[in-house]
Amino acid sequence: MAQMVLRSPGRKLGMLCAMTGGTHDDVRCMTAVASGDRGALGTLYDRHGPLMLGVGVKLVRDRTAAEDILHDVFLEVWRAAHQYDEARGSVRAWLLLRMRSRCLDFLKSAAVKRRRPISEAPESIAPAAGEDALAHRELVEVLTKLKPAQREIVTLSYFNGLSSTEIASQLELPVGTVKSRMAAAMRALRGALEESP
Repeated sequence: MAQMVLRSPGRKLGMLCAMTGGTHDDVRCMTAVASGDRGALGTLYDRHGPLMLGVGVKLVRDRTAAEDILHDVFLEVWRAAHQYDEARGSVRAWLLLRMRSRCLDFLKSAAVKRRRPISEAPESIAPAAGEDALAHRELVEVLTKLKPAQREIVTLSYFNGLSSTEIASQLELPVGTVKSRMAAAMRALRGALEESP
């Protein structure tokens, strides 16, 4: 008991929130986390982590990525616990909102676009309005004959509407490399189209 008296007020709150549960106790845990209590953070993780991970897996469709995002969210909670405002919603809602937001950021990031297999790109191109299905199939077939690096540049430029500078930024390449790959791709496309019946 004497040991309990020597602990900081935040530590006491953390121990209390670990022993109980519910919305009010989540608020106590957040207060303890804001005071620097790692145990309270662990309690929140144990209490809400599984649901947050489920949301992450559903959104990003990759368990490893969702686990990484969950870890990042709890690091953020550690740093920003003092920003939690009970009047604006429950701790669970606050945590889930942060998880959802980080998952959406992940999906929008260029890293995800770069990891998408390039071989999927031509097949994922939707036909333009009024485009003949046969012409569309021929276009996809010609694109598959390009080298993967060339095909990626063409897809990002012509079908995603990105400039050479934007492509260079997204792929982390020099602009000159993007332009030379585009020129090589155009030559290869001309050759493939001339060969087609």
